Amino acid sequence: MIGLKKIHHIAVICADYQLSKRFYTEVLGLEVLQEVYREERQSYKLDLALKGEYVLELFSFPNPPARPSRPEAAGLRHLAFAVADLDLAVQHLQEQGVEVEPIRVDTYTGKRFTFFADPDKLPLELYEA
Repeated sequence: MIGLKKIHHIAVICADYQLSKRFYTEVLGLEVLQEVYREERQSYKLDLALKGEYVLELFSFPNPPARPSRPEAAGLRHLAFAVADLDLAVQHLQEQGVEVEPIRVDTYTGKRFTFFADPDKLPLELYEA
């Protein structure tokens, strides 16, 4: 067996670094652990945490190619965040100008969830847990 212990982090390349940094830190509330600018790559790397646990790397690169992205596109389907109160989380996103899909109910678990997108249209999910 390979011996995997847990998911270490998710990496996201953004088109507009400052816009995405604001979205992930101010709108979603992730904490900045470290931010570095790599001159040789003309790239920022922002390490973000959720409740103190390192979870996301946000990268910028000059002119990154666009990637088709919807939950049904081939590849990574979406990144989901667990929330205690879905209605409150949706209200917060909407107050920040984020468009949120109607709340659905998982037919297998009975739990409520919804989708929204980051500034690059990457699909994100809130799942009430």
